[in-house]
Amino acid sequence: MNTLTRTERLGYSLLLLVYALGIYFANTDLVYFDTVITKEDGFAEYGTALMLFCISVLCIARLIKIGGAKPALWKLGIVGMALIFLFGAGEEISWGQRIFGIESSEYFLENNAQQETNLHNMVVGETKINKLIFSQILTAVLVIYLLIVPVLYRKTTWLKGLAEKFAVPVPRWNHTIGLLLATGLLEFMKASSRRWELYEFAFGIIFFLIFINPLNGYIFKKN
Repeated sequence: MNTLTRTERLGYSLLLLVYALGIYFANTDLVYFDTVITKEDGFAEYGTALMLFCISVLCIARLIKIGGAKPALWKLGIVGMALIFLFGAGEEISWGQRIFGIESSEYFLENNAQQETNLHNMVVGETKINKLIFSQILTAVLVIYLLIVPVLYRKTTWLKGLAEKFAVPVPRWNHTIGLLLATGLLEFMKASSRRWELYEFAFGIIFFLIFINPLNGYIFKKN
C-alpha cells in the first residue's frame, strides 16, 4: 500500500474524529446525536454536499486545464462525472430549498416522502426511490467500484484501457479499506437511524480522496 498523501491523512483524520464523536454520542446521548451531530441541514449533510461539489469542480478544472489535449471520450467521461457529483451535491441539500426558504410545489408535496424538492425522496406507487436507487443499486455500484475494479484494473488491460479512455479514477486500496471501515463502524451507531448521515459524509470524503489521488493518476496529466 502506498504512503498516504497529506490530503489523505487530513481527510481520514477528519473522518475519524467525526466518527468517534458519532459513536460516543450515539451511545451516550441519542438526542444530541440526532439533533446536533446528524441533524438535517447540519455539519454532516453540508459536509457531504461540499465534498460532492468539490469533486464536480475538480473535474471541470481538469477539463479546462488539460482537456484540450485529450480525446472526446475522455472529455465526455469528465463532464459526465462532473454532472453526476453536482447532481449528488444538489440532491443532498434539496437544491438549496431550505437554505433559501423555497416552498415545494404541489407535486413534490404529494409525491416526496419529506415533501422536499429532490428526487431521491420521491415515492412512486409504494416504492421509495431512495431505497431502490440510492440504497440497493448504489450499494452494488460501490461494491463493484471499490472491490472489483481495483483488482481487475491491476490484472487486465481492457479495464485499464477503459478507465483511461473515459477518465475514470480507480481507487487505491487505502480508499477501499477506508470506506469498508466506515461501513463497519456504523454498527456502533445502530441506535439511531440517522447514522446514515455520517456514512454519506464518509462517502463524500473518500470519493474526494479517490479523485484527488487515484491509482491511475496519470490519466489526469498532460500527454
